[in-house]
Amino acid sequence: MQLPENKKIYFASDFHLGVPDEKSSKAREKKVVRWLDMVSKDAAEIFLVGDIFDFWFEYKYAVPRGYVRLLGKLAELSDKGIKIHIFTGNHDMWIFDYLPKEIGAQLYREPIVRSINGKKLYIGHGDGLGPGDYGYKFIKKVFANKFCQWAFARLHPNFGIGLANYFSHKSRKVNAENDLKFLGEENEWLAIYCKEYLQKEHIDFFIFGHRHLPLEIKVGENSVYFNLGEWINHFTYAVFDGNKVELKKFSD
Repeated sequence: MQLPENKKIYFASDFHLGVPDEKSSKAREKKVVRWLDMVSKDAAEIFLVGDIFDFWFEYKYAVPRGYVRLLGKLAELSDKGIKIHIFTGNHDMWIFDYLPKEIGAQLYREPIVRSINGKKLYIGHGDGLGPGDYGYKFIKKVFANKFCQWAFARLHPNFGIGLANYFSHKSRKVNAENDLKFLGEENEWLAIYCKEYLQKEHIDFFIFGHRHLPLEIKVGENSVYFNLGEWINHFTYAVFDGNKVELKKFSD
């Protein structure tokens, strides 16, 4: 792909809409919409790299309440010709066909490699990659299992969504402090994954979410790993201008 002149590609992740409460989530959603308005002026494509929602499950005839401002804005941008790409994260892996149909987004469940202006970008949420975290890797396989998804869909939405939100909030309380600790370049597991991946294929820019810290780490002679951070504390995103990737912070 060749990026059109004066156009850019934007990346953001981990909005975690829905937590910690309705009031703060709605304020954060409005901030995301203002960011989308800003970047839409020169965006060719927008990548939302997972955990847009703190929890999402699509029943056949029902979806979680709320988020109409975000979904309406994404539909508007898509209708204007801006390509919207959405990755499932560990909190919203049960996105199925609703968003692709309603807003025309391209949905991804696994990382992808894109070649743009001669640069190779590896893009993914980042969960389940790198060494360790075997408990989560097992749970992810369970959640991705078709039978388990079918079984959960048999629960009434009032109970199923309520139950999932309870465990999601409980997990956040346990892991919130660790999410904000930088482990050092040699110990960041996604940086380790990038270095291992480079042994089989050159990548110019690795772009992940999930880690909740905005990070820029050189992982090879001409390779850099970027983590997008999150929108509860950092409000950070990345922009690719066809030559380089930059991490930026959104401020009103």
